[in-house]
This record gives sequence, C-alpha cells and structure tokens, in this order.
Amino acid sequence: MRWSRTVTVVGVHAEGEVGGVITGGVLPPPGASMFERMCHLRDHDDGLRKLLLFEPRGAVNHAVNLVTPPCAPEADFGLIIMESEFYVPMSGSNMICAVTAVLETGLLPMREPETLLTVDTPGGLVRVTASCRDGRCERVRFRNVPSFVLHRDRMVEVEGLGSVRIDVAYGGMMYAIVDAEGLGFALVRDEARDLVATGERIKTAAAEQLSAVHPENPEIHTVNQTLFAGPLAANAAGKTARNTVVISPGRLDRSPCGTGTSARLALLHAQGQIGVGEVLDHVSIIGSHFFGKVEELAWAGDVPAVVNSISGRGFVTGIAQYGLDPADPYPEGFTVPDLWFR
Repeated sequence: MRWSRTVTVVGVHAEGEVGGVITGGVLPPPGASMFERMCHLRDHDDGLRKLLLFEPRGAVNHAVNLVTPPCAPEADFGLIIMESEFYVPMSGSNMICAVTAVLETGLLPMREPETLLTVDTPGGLVRVTASCRDGRCERVRFRNVPSFVLHRDRMVEVEGLGSVRIDVAYGGMMYAIVDAEGLGFALVRDEARDLVATGERIKTAAAEQLSAVHPENPEIHTVNQTLFAGPLAANAAGKTARNTVVISPGRLDRSPCGTGTSARLALLHAQGQIGVGEVLDHVSIIGSHFFGKVEELAWAGDVPAVVNSISGRGFVTGIAQYGLDPADPYPEGFTVPDLWFR
C-alpha cells in the first residue's frame, strides 16, 4: 500500500447508533486536558474527522472516537468524540461504543462480572461499570457529568413553524427539548425526514435566540441538537417515554441518545416528574432502550444539577483499516445533500 496515513477503527454500535473507535494510527493530540486535546484536534487536524466520517470512507450515520491515554491521573483512558459536524464534550452512545471496544479488543483488561473504569472526556470524568461475561461486554452503565436545565418554557420563533415552546438542558451537549405530540409527531420511522427538517430549524432558532453557556466552561456555549420528547408514562420499572434526537447536518440518532436522556432527566426532575432513584426507560426511533436514573443532586457552578446514570449495550461489528492514498482527489472526503441534508 502507498498510503500516507493508515488508521485502524473498531466498528461498534450502541443500541443501533454507530460509533467507530480508533485504536491505531493516531497519536494523542497535545493538551493538558482532554478538552484542550479536543480543541487541538478540531483546530489543527480536523482532516482526521473528515477522512473517517465523510464519503467515500464514512457515512452520514457514523460517529468516530479517538481513544488516548488520559490526562487525569485517576482515569483509565481518554476519549475524544467526533460527530458529523461537531466535536462534543460527551456522548453516551459513543461512551458505550468506546468501552465495549476497549474491553473486547483487550486494550484494557476485562474483569468479570464487572469491570470498573474511569474515562477522561472533554466534558469531565465519567465513571463506568461494564457488566462482562465469557469475554463479552454485555452492558455498559456510566455515571454522567452533571446535567442541568438552562431554559424552561421559552418561546422561540422558528422558520415555517412560528412560535415554538422549548426547554434547553445540558447532558453532555446542549439540547433544545420540544414536545413531539404538540408538533404533530408520533416518533415513528416514517416521520424521519420531517423530524430532521423540523429539528434542524428548531436547533438553529434556539441557538440564535437563547444564550446557552455552560456555567463551568464557557467554551461550551451553544444549542447543537434537538430532542423530540414523547409523552411520559408509568411502567413496571418506573417511567418510560419515546424520543428521538436530530444530529446535524440532518439525521436521527438511532439510539435513545445517552446525553439526550441525561438532559431530559434533568428537565423531568426540574419539572417534578421524576425523582432521585427513579428509572426512565427511554425508547429510540427504532425501538431500542437506554435506562437512565437520577442518582443524586449536584451543582454545575451556581446552577442546580443532577448526576445521572445511563446504561445500554454495545456490539462490535468489525475491524477496518482506512488509508489515504496521496493521489486521492478527496483526502478529506465530501458530502452530498441527498444524504447529508444540507
């Protein structure tokens, strides 16, 4: 091969959401923290994200994760999360993918019946419990960074929709949370294109009209996803609801979305609809499940917050090597709006 760059990626999905995990071919970016490393990668080597996520090597429904040595001494590994348009501080589905890949490929030792890990992310330290049996990582539960509500019942003007009531909450990313039924959605697969178009307009309006700044890290400062929330109902485990999240440039998260679930738990707790220790069975557009629970009350700076645990399953789908031929006319890939929406 005459490749000028070779990258090894373990393919994983978490309850349907694809999150490839880079295990070879990329050195850790410089930086004293994972947030600094993420910013350096974004600002100085964004070609890696484009190489792996854009066509012809990638796909619109993929994310990719870089596993590195940690910056924090108490952590087991570091994680930088790359989505189609954004580098995000934290992602639940990608955390599940990364832990599954790290343990099942032997990058870190697997201990049965449980492997305890601490993962250093740009959003903060995340404590993980992986349930393991017969060499397999059967379920990953992580204790997320503090989640909180920044806006409740705010009206924003949305192109083509008029005034829309939204809430804004943080669960590792900033979410505009809207009532799906109120906008005429049942959260079924046939609505996917309309959900994407509507969700992107809502996100854009919320980002322009509402300030959303993390109280402890002002560099996290904009709404970048829309969560359509289905009605809450009681079940044997506690509460359940459907949801779907629109990921830019315009697709639906196939999983129930880990940080979205965490943001919704923060909102439900603030609304008095779910208590500490109560379980939320969050159901995705394809019928997969994440289980979230408010573990304890907390603060994010001077903002009341909750610490949630989220659990789901990851499945390894393959191992691939991606390369860059120096003569390739598309070294950073391309997007076409028939699939990439814009």
